[in-house]
Amino acid sequence: MASVPKTNAARLLETAGVAFELIPYEVDPDNLAADHVAAQLGEPIETVFKTLVLRGDRTGLFVCVMPGDMEVDLKVAARISGNKSCAMIHVKELLPETGYIRGGCSPIGMKKPLPTFIYELALLYEHIYISAGIRGLQIKINPEDLIRFVGADIYPI
Repeated sequence: MASVPKTNAARLLETAGVAFELIPYEVDPDNLAADHVAAQLGEPIETVFKTLVLRGDRTGLFVCVMPGDMEVDLKVAARISGNKSCAMIHVKELLPETGYIRGGCSPIGMKKPLPTFIYELALLYEHIYISAGIRGLQIKINPEDLIRFVGADIYPI
């Protein structure tokens, strides 16, 4: 079996002594959706979280981490982040702003720390899956450890 690459997100967790597991999966470049990742992992979609980067009209960039089967409510996201309005950033902005590409964006290890909001349902699970920072690799982590590590707030998004 090929060795699993160690990503920046994994190195940061390791250095901090946070327990996690790296889980590889088969990438379909034509289908980067969370439901495809969940199917590849053999895990329920509710436990596979996606990392969305938004721009608020007052605070600038912030991150919402939510179950893969949910859509972000922009009104709620704006309110919890201290904005009047917000929108998803354009995919072309993702790499320069975060250091990550679509389908491989992790809430851990972005170019600069951004305010992060994790959907409250994460706390229902012993572990959730988030991107390890590259396509084809997920981090299996306790949601409370993730929340502490990134300094996230819990909100219904």
